[in-house]
Amino acid sequence: MGLPKDMRLKGHRTFNYIHKNSTTYHGKLMTFKVAKSNPDILLTHKFINPSNKFRVAIAISKKVSKKAVERNKLRRMLQEWLLTNIQKINNHKPYWLLVNLKFGDFCNDKSILLEEFQKLMFKSRLIK
Repeated sequence: MGLPKDMRLKGHRTFNYIHKNSTTYHGKLMTFKVAKSNPDILLTHKFINPSNKFRVAIAISKKVSKKAVERNKLRRMLQEWLLTNIQKINNHKPYWLLVNLKFGDFCNDKSILLEEFQKLMFKSRLIK
């Protein structure tokens, strides 16, 4: 299913802003870049209500898997975890999150990936 449109990040200006103004949290399999939201950047994407909501982007390199099918499965798995574990209260935190999966052979063990994802969500204080 994926994330709702009001939770997604898009646009090169958005990603440039995150890269310049973020705090980075490192894990063995992925990195999190968390930045305060800046809704003014999203105005060019014609969002009806560019509010200060929690938004996320999940980037998976071709180095993780050459097959787009595999990368999409990983992305959907992480998005599903977010949708099931983030409460409405946390959805109003004014932060943007960029998740970058590192190169590695972890496609066979999804539980390790989800465990680290959850650990970094707690470490970055995006969920309690």
